[in-house]
Order: sequence, then C-alpha cells, then structure tokens
Amino acid sequence: MTESDFEGLAALVTGGASGIGAATAALLAARGARVAVLDRDPGGAPKGTIAVKADVTSDEAVRAAVAEAVGELGALHIVINNAGIGAIGTVEDNTDDEWHRVLDVNVLGMVRTARAALPHLRAAATTRPGAVSITNTCSIAATAGLPQRALYSATKGAVLSLTLAMAADHVHEGVRVNCVNPGTADTPWVGRLLDQADDPAAERAALGARQPMGRLVSAEEVAAAIAYLASPAAASVTGTALAVDGGMQGLRLRPPAQ
Repeated sequence: MTESDFEGLAALVTGGASGIGAATAALLAARGARVAVLDRDPGGAPKGTIAVKADVTSDEAVRAAVAEAVGELGALHIVINNAGIGAIGTVEDNTDDEWHRVLDVNVLGMVRTARAALPHLRAAATTRPGAVSITNTCSIAATAGLPQRALYSATKGAVLSLTLAMAADHVHEGVRVNCVNPGTADTPWVGRLLDQADDPAAERAALGARQPMGRLVSAEEVAAAIAYLASPAAASVTGTALAVDGGMQGLRLRPPAQ
C-alpha cells in the first residue's frame, strides 16, 4: 500500500465525524480518495472531506444522502458502514424500545446504506475491478461473550452474519464485503460509556487489561485495518472479519506469575 493507493476512488464513511469513522475518513483522504462523510452531526468531518447530514435510521434520508454524496464525488467505489451506538446491560436490563433503537442503528443502518449504495457500487465495479467494496464496523462482541453487553453483542453478531451473507450475494457483481472487529477502542463513544461507570478510571484500566496487549485499541489502528480491507491491495479479500483487538479474540495467555 502507498500514499496514493486510493487515487481515483470515491468513498462514503457513515458515522465519519468522530472516533473510528473520522480516523478512517481522514486516512482514506490522505491516501488519495475523494471522501464523503455521512453523519447525523457532520460538523466534525475531517478536513478535505465532504460532509453530508443524515440519520441512518431513516431510509429516505439515507437514500438522499447517498445520492448527494455520489453527485459530489462523481462515483462511488467504497462504503464504510461505521455508524453505530452502544448499549449496557444484561438481557434483563434493556426495554423493547431500546432493543429496537439499537438494532435500528447498528444493523438496519448498515442495510439502508448498502441498499442505497449498491447500484452505484455495481456501476463502479465495471471499470475498477477489485477496487469496489463495503466494509462494516463490527466488534469483538460478535465473537466473545462480554458481560453487560447483551444488546450490543446481539447487534454486532448480526453485523458479522450480515457481512458474510452480503459477501456471498455480491461477489459475482464485483463488490467485496468484509468487516473489522475492533476490541475496546479509545474513542469518544467509549469515553461516554466510561463516564457512566461508578469509577471511570478503574473501568478504563479493566477494559485495557482484558486485551492481551494491556491497552485500548486506538481509532487510527482500526482505521488502518479498514483501509486495508477497502483498498485495491485486498482485491482477493471478501467475507473476512479482521480482528483489531490486541489479541483478545485468539489468545489465551497464562495469568502473570505472582
């Protein structure tokens, strides 16, 4: 991969005005892509990107925003489905309304964006084979049982399955579909969750300690993984979940010696 490997490509990043989304949008732009950021509050969109305001819970708003982005960009080769929200609690703790709200953003938001984008992606695939893709932001919560994350984990498990199904559906259309599975990342979103804890500093230390590397993942590290999956360098990669979790998914370390 080079500093110009996205030259000539156009990308749309949902939830791209903060955290992982903003880091991804900035990285794609730095590496030559034309980038549109779709966000409910796009004021934090990185410099050099096109800000488009939309809420992913509205199909009408998403369709209009995708059309606006394509009009500005001239084409669409890459979609980064990153918009999402969190939830805390066991299966007993969240109401039906909260389940519907989080599923609507974390799962159906990706469906709406992909549905609106796919005609443009198919068109782009005819001229840039291997360079057209959708990358979904999933989570370690899709593959590991985490306490107090029943609702959030259910949505991310759905994202993982959705990624695989979409990859199968669109592989012959030249559209690759993958996801990245971050561990706990040091983002404003996680910061807001920590603020709800009785002891935020202790909770941050505990979250870092459960990842074998002993620290939170950075937004820039996740962005680098997303950029790889979206890049022409990954032309043969589809239906893959790439973990960026400090070893949490695969490592089983001995406890430190006392």
